[in-house]
Formats: sequence, C-alpha cells, structure tokens
Amino acid sequence: MKTYTINTSGICAMQISFSLDKGNVYNVQFVGGCPGNTVAIGKLLEGTSAKRAVELLKGNDCDGKGTSCADQLACGIEKALLK
Repeated sequence: MKTYTINTSGICAMQISFSLDKGNVYNVQFVGGCPGNTVAIGKLLEGTSAKRAVELLKGNDCDGKGTSCADQLACGIEKALLK
C-alpha cells in the first residue's frame, strides 16, 4: 500500500492524504475543510476503485471556486495512478 499527500490550493482543506492498494482507495484524510463532508467522503470511498473515485469526484465545484475538496482529491488520485 502506498500513501500519497496532496497540498491543496483554493479550498478549505489544507492537505489531503490517501492510500492506494491494488487500484483501490483507502485511508482518505483531510486536514481542514468541513469535517462532516470530508469524513463522509473518506468513508464512502474506502475500498472503492481509484478510477471510479476519480469519475465520481472530478469536476465537483464548491461555491463557484472552480474546484473542491472532492475535486482535488480526484486530481490527486488521478496523478497517483499515472506513477
């Protein structure tokens, strides 16, 4: 299992970490952000296919910011899959 950390920009969460194992997402954690939403995202994604997580979350917008915690997590997962 490999763990990744993303330093975010333009959103409430300052950092996001997650692990990938055999193409699935685990241990999603946000530093900052709205706890109700960020904890829920982690619970919902636990064990989910990384590709599916990207499909679900990429492009989600938070209040016209052009990005969101979910979007930046998706972008981070996408980059990790390319490594």
